[in-house]
Parts: sequence; C-alpha cells; structure tokens
Amino acid sequence: MPVKLQSAESEHEEEARIEIVPLIDIMFFLLASFMMVSLSMTQIHRVNLKLPTSSSAVSENKVPPIHLAIDQHGVSTWDGEIVTPTEITQRLVDLKPDDTTRVLIGADQDCRHQHVLAVLDAVKAAKIEKVSFETKLQEP
Repeated sequence: MPVKLQSAESEHEEEARIEIVPLIDIMFFLLASFMMVSLSMTQIHRVNLKLPTSSSAVSENKVPPIHLAIDQHGVSTWDGEIVTPTEITQRLVDLKPDDTTRVLIGADQDCRHQHVLAVLDAVKAAKIEKVSFETKLQEP
C-alpha cells in the first residue's frame, strides 16, 4: 500500500506552468551567440599590405567607396578581386562617377613606382580627380 505524504486537504495538485522569463533569457543568449558567430564569419575584402610611413599624413575616418590595393608584386586588386588597369578604368566609368567620387590607393611599401602610376593613370582616365594614397602615420 502506497504512503501519501500530503494531507487530505491538499488533494488537488497545482497545474504545471511554463515560466516565460527564463525562455526569453535563453532566446536572447542564442540570438547574441548567433550574431557573434555570423560577424566572425564575414570575409574582409582587403589585401594585406605593408604601408609606407609618412610624417605629413592626415588621419581620415571616412572610408572611401572605392579602395584599390597594390601588393609588393604589383598585382592590383579591387575589393580583393584581381584587376588590370584597363579593368579599373572600365569599372570606374561604369560607376558613372561624379564630383564627389573618391578613390583610395593603397600600395605596399615594396611595390614598384611604375605599378602605382599605372593604377593612378587608370583612375585619371575615368575622369576621377579625388584620389588619395593610403599610408601609415609615422609615430613620434
């Protein structure tokens, strides 16, 4: 014969409840976790360059819409995709540049001057006048 530990007065049992607050906490934790993982999976379309230093460089926080990079072997890239100077000109013309279009050229410090001038000429051929060169600030 089973033993009852409850008194006869508490015959009716309370119905089970699902607590919402812990579930919401878990959902926020999962959401934050998935966001952090997805951010770490994004690919940065940037070529690793050793930039030359300059004492007269001016720090600029605005990121230009067009960033061209030239590595130490003279290979030009646009958002991580290898391009030739002719392709650079054609892409820039296709973008229909206006007076506010800016281009940032980042060249490795061991890159030959000839490759930098070829990219600069390609940008100028697309009638873009606002061109900047990426450098590292020289530390005092």
